[in-house]
Amino acid sequence: MQSVVETFIRRWQGQEGGQERANYALFLTELCDLLGLPHAQPAAASTEANDYVFERVVREPNRDGAPTRRRIDLYKRDCFVLEAKQSRIFGDKSLRGAAGSAENMLPFPGMEPQTRGRRGAGRAWDVLMRNARAQAEDYVRLLPPDHEPPPFLLVCDVGHCIEIYANFRRDGKAYDIFPDRRTYRIYLEDLRDEAVRKRLVSIWSDPLSLDPARHAAKVTREIATRIAKVSQALEKAGHPTEDVAMFLMRVLFTMFAEDVDLLPRNSFKRLLKDCADRPEIFPGMMEELWRAMDEGGFSATIRHPVRRFNGEFFRNRRALPLRREEIGELAAAADHDWKDVEPAIFGTFLEQALNPGERRRLGAHYTPRAYVERLVIATVIEPLRLEWAGIRATADRQKSEGRERQAIASVQAFHDRLCNLRILDPACGTANFLYVSLELMKTLESDVLEALTDLGGQEALHGLESHTVDPHQFLGLEVNPRAAAIAELVLWIGHLQLHFRNNGGIPSEPILKAFHNIRCMDAVLVSPEDPRRPDWPEADYIVGNPPFIGGKDLRARLGQPYAQALWAAHPHMNESADFVMYWWDRSAELLTRKGSSLKRFGFVTTNSISQVFQRRVMERYLGAKSPLSLVMAIPDHPWTKVTRDSAAVRIAMTVAEAGKLEGQLMQVVSEDGVATDTPVILFRETSGRINADLTTGVDVTAAEGLKGNTGICSPGVKLHGSGFIVTRKEAEHLGRGRHPGLEKHIRNYRNGRDLTNRPRDVMAIDLFGCTQDAVRRLYPEVYQHLLLTVKPERDRNNRATYRDNWWIFGEPRRELRPALAGLSRFVATVETAKHRVFQFLDADVLPDNMLVVIATADPADLGILSSRWHTIWASAQGGTLEDRPRYSKSRCFDPFPFPVLSNTDRQAIGLLGEALDAHRKRVLADHPHLTLTGLYNVLDLIVSGTHPDRLERRDRRVFEDGLLLILKELHDELDTAVAAAYGWPADLAHTDILAHLLALNKERTREEKRGIVRWVRPDYQIERFGSETEKARQIEADLGPALGIAARGSLPPFPSRNDAAQTALVIDALIAAGGAVDAAGIAGRFRQGQRVRPAVASVLASLYRMGLVSTADMGRTFAFRRAA
Repeated sequence: MQSVVETFIRRWQGQEGGQERANYALFLTELCDLLGLPHAQPAAASTEANDYVFERVVREPNRDGAPTRRRIDLYKRDCFVLEAKQSRIFGDKSLRGAAGSAENMLPFPGMEPQTRGRRGAGRAWDVLMRNARAQAEDYVRLLPPDHEPPPFLLVCDVGHCIEIYANFRRDGKAYDIFPDRRTYRIYLEDLRDEAVRKRLVSIWSDPLSLDPARHAAKVTREIATRIAKVSQALEKAGHPTEDVAMFLMRVLFTMFAEDVDLLPRNSFKRLLKDCADRPEIFPGMMEELWRAMDEGGFSATIRHPVRRFNGEFFRNRRALPLRREEIGELAAAADHDWKDVEPAIFGTFLEQALNPGERRRLGAHYTPRAYVERLVIATVIEPLRLEWAGIRATADRQKSEGRERQAIASVQAFHDRLCNLRILDPACGTANFLYVSLELMKTLESDVLEALTDLGGQEALHGLESHTVDPHQFLGLEVNPRAAAIAELVLWIGHLQLHFRNNGGIPSEPILKAFHNIRCMDAVLVSPEDPRRPDWPEADYIVGNPPFIGGKDLRARLGQPYAQALWAAHPHMNESADFVMYWWDRSAELLTRKGSSLKRFGFVTTNSISQVFQRRVMERYLGAKSPLSLVMAIPDHPWTKVTRDSAAVRIAMTVAEAGKLEGQLMQVVSEDGVATDTPVILFRETSGRINADLTTGVDVTAAEGLKGNTGICSPGVKLHGSGFIVTRKEAEHLGRGRHPGLEKHIRNYRNGRDLTNRPRDVMAIDLFGCTQDAVRRLYPEVYQHLLLTVKPERDRNNRATYRDNWWIFGEPRRELRPALAGLSRFVATVETAKHRVFQFLDADVLPDNMLVVIATADPADLGILSSRWHTIWASAQGGTLEDRPRYSKSRCFDPFPFPVLSNTDRQAIGLLGEALDAHRKRVLADHPHLTLTGLYNVLDLIVSGTHPDRLERRDRRVFEDGLLLILKELHDELDTAVAAAYGWPADLAHTDILAHLLALNKERTREEKRGIVRWVRPDYQIERFGSETEKARQIEADLGPALGIAARGSLPPFPSRNDAAQTALVIDALIAAGGAVDAAGIAGRFRQGQRVRPAVASVLASLYRMGLVSTADMGRTFAFRRAA
C-alpha cells in the first residue's frame, strides 16, 4: 500500500500553478483509486439521478424568475459537496477577473494563482481557497429540496491539500473546521497516514460515522451509570448527598486529567487497582494526591511530580471510604476514553447520577446536543460569523492594497474582541448551553488563528498563547449548588478537551483558574424576604433554558411566600405569565437599555409563548419606542430525547436583537430519530418581521380590544373541587325535585369534551349567591356532600378566598352571570380544540372553564363567529396548546371587529347560523357514533379536495350520516354572506383577511376614541358600559381608513478611515437590498453619495474575492451570499 501512496504523491506533488481546473477531476478519480472508492458516475441528462457526479448542476433563482445554472465540482449525495480551488464568475470555470469598463465594472486584483507553502512554513493568504469554501457553502443552499444538506464540505487544492469542513446538524448553514485546527487540512504527504486515509474513506462512504455525537452520548451515559452506582452506595452508607457529589466530581476530574496526560499515564488507574485489594487505604491516598494537585509538587501516592491544578475542586480534599465493589466501578469508568465524553450532555447525566430523585431517569431524559446548538448558533455564533466575514474581507482589502500590517492588526483586533466577549446563561443548570457556546467560539477562534497564520506566519500569533477563549468568559447563574459545581466541572473538562484537540501541549499552570464565573444564586428574586430583582453580570450575549413552570402553577410549585415576593419584585409582569418569561423580560430590558453591552439574547421557553400572557411580555418590547425584534423563532420544537420512560417535551425558541429587524421564522416540517442521540429536524424557513405570536406577515397582535365587545365574553366557571359534579341520580338523592328552588342550583354541566365528543350527562352544584348558613338550612344533604368532598381539598388551598368560600366555585364568574340572565341560549366554543366550532347551548347549561362563552342569543352573531372571517382571525390570534388552537377572550374576541349589519344582512346571516346549528344538532342526535370533532375531521378532508369515493370506510360513514356536503354548503354560504356584510370580496386569501380585519380594528379603535362605539349587543352593553350620551341614543358613524406616511430620516455618513466599519456598512447594505446591487446604488445610501463609490467598489472586490458575494453579470452588480 505504501508504494501506491508514494507513487500517487510523486505524481501529483508540484502540479500547481494554474492548471488545477484542468486536472481536478483526474486528481480526484485517482484519489478514489488510491482509497479503494468507486468513481463518480457519468452525469445523466436529468439532474434528479445525479447523486455522485462531477459538474452537478444546481439552479439559483434570479429576480427575473430565470434560474442561473451553476455547477458543483464533485457531489455525492448525503456525503459531501467538493469545490476545487478557482476564481470564477457564475457558469465560468476559468481564472479571470471582471471585464468591462472601469465605470461599470469592478477590478479584482489578487485573483491570480499563488504558490502554496507546506504546513507551518510560508503559507499564504489564499483567497482562492476561501472563495471556494464560500462557493461550496452556497451550493449546499441550492441543492434540491429532497436532498438533505450533506455533513461534509471539501475544498480541494490539486497537488497540494484537501480542507475538510463539517456540519452534522444538517441545517445547510455554516460548515466548521473538522476535526480540529491541526488536522483539518490534509496535505498530500498526510496520505501516508492510514488514519487519514480511513477518514477520507468514511467521508465518501459513511460520513455520519465521523459525527462525535454518534458514540459520545453512549460513552458519557456508561460513565454516568457507573458513578450513579457509587453515589447510591455512599448515600446508603449515610454520607450526605452534597458531600458525595463533590467527592465524586473530584474523582471524575482526576480520571479526565490522567486521560489527557495532565497526570502520568495510567497513574490513577494503578491507584484504583492497588486500592481494590486494600480499600482501607483509598481515602488517604486520594487525599494525598489531591493535595499535590491543589498545590503542585511531588505526590507520594503516584510517585511522581504533579502539576499545580489549583481552582476550586481540590481545596476540599476529603475522600470518602469505598468498598471493593465501588472502587471497581470507578476503575471501569476510568477505563473509558475521556476524549469521547460529550460535555454538552455530561453535566445532565452527572446531575441525574448524583440526584436520588433523578437517578431512575439516567440518560433517558435529556436534551440532545443538536437542540442546544440550534439556539446557541442563532443567538451567539451567527452574528459573530457575520462580523468575522466582514473582518476577513477587510483584511483581504488591506493586504491587496499592500497594507499587510493593517490586515494583521484587523484580524488580531477581532481575536482580542472574541477573547473578551461574555456569554451569560442566567439559569445555567449544568452548563450545557455555556459549554456549547465555548466550543463553537473556540471553533471560530481556530478560523481566526488560521487567518492570522496565513497573513503573517507564526510571528502573527506571537503573544496569543495565553490570550484565548476560555471559561472566564462564560458566566452562569444557578440556584442549585450541586448543579453550579457540575457546571464549573463541565466547562473546565470541555475547555481542556478543546485545548488538547486544537493546540496540543500542556497548558500553563495553574491548570484550573478560580474565575468564579458560575454564581450560585436565584436569577429573578433576591429572596422571599427581600423582594427585589438581583443584579446580573454584564454580558454581550445571553442564552439559556430557564425553568418551565406555568403561571397558574407558580404559587403551588414555589410556595406562597416566593410567588408573592416574585410578583412584588416584578410589578409590571402579569401574574399569569409563565416563570420563564421573567428571564425573557429581564433580558429584553437589558437589551433595550441605552448604552447596553448586550447584543442578543435567546431562550428556550414553553411552546405556549405565543399565548396571551406570554405574548404580552413580548408585545411590550416589540412595540416599544426603543424596540427589539425577534431575529429567529421556532414556535414548536421537540426538546428532550423521547423514550419509553420519558414523555415528549415541546418547546419554542426565540432570539431577540435591539432595533426593527426582519428575522427567520423556522417551522418544523419533519422529525426523525427523536428517540436517538442524533435527531434530525427539518424546517421550513420564512423571512420577515416576526410578530409576538411567532408568525410573519400581518401583525394581528397589534390589534387592540374594542369597547364594543365589552362584557359579553368570558370563560365558564372553574370548580376547584370535583365534588361539585354529580350524576342525575346523585342530584335526586341530594334533594333535587324535593327541595324547592334546588333545581336552580343543580344544573346541567358541560365541558370541552362534552361538546367535541359526546355529553357525559352530568350536573354541577352551583351555590353562587347562597351563604353558608342558607345552604346548611335549606339544602342539608348538599351541604354535607360538599363538606365531605370539597372542603378538605379547599382547606389545603393557599388562596384565602378559596378556603373561606369553600361551598362556592373557585371562579364563579360574577361578571358573566348578568350577561346570561334572561337569555334562552348562548354561544359557546371549546377553549382548546382542533376545530374552531361555535354552537348554541341552552340557558340551563352551566359552562365549564374550558368553554368560552359569548352571551348572545342572536343567530347572526353565531353566524359571524362561525364564518372563516372570524375563525381565521381566532387561529392567528389565539396561539396553540401543543398542536391544538386556543381561543382567548382577550385576543380572539375582544379585538374582533364585527361587521355593521343591515337588516337584510342580519336576517340572511341569522338564517344560515340557525340552519348550521340545527343541522349539526340533528345529525348528532340521529347518529350516536358521530361527534363534532369527527364531523369536522372529515369536512377538512372534503374541503382539501378529497373526493368522497376516496374516503376511508369509517370516514365515508361519517360523510354519509353527517350529511357533510350540506354542512360544507352551509359554511360556504355563511362565508359569502358575512363577506357581503363587510363589503369585501368573498375569496380573499388568509393574509388579506387578516390585513382587512386589522385595518378595521384600527379604525374602530380610532372611532371609539371619538366616542363612536359599535356595540355587539347594545341592548345589554350600553346600559352597563356606555356613556351617558349613548344611553340616550346609539351613535351611527361611517367607516373610513386613515393612512399615515413615515418621514424619511437623514442618510448616514460613510466612515472615511475605519476599514472594518466600511466593510460592515457595505455588508449591511447588501443584506438590506435583498438581491443584486451595484456600487453606485450602495454609495447612494450614504450622505457623501457617489464620492464614496470607489471605497465601496474596493470593499465589494474584497467581498467577492472572499466568496461572500456573488455576481451574475460579470461584476456589474453583487448579491450577498447568505450561506457564507
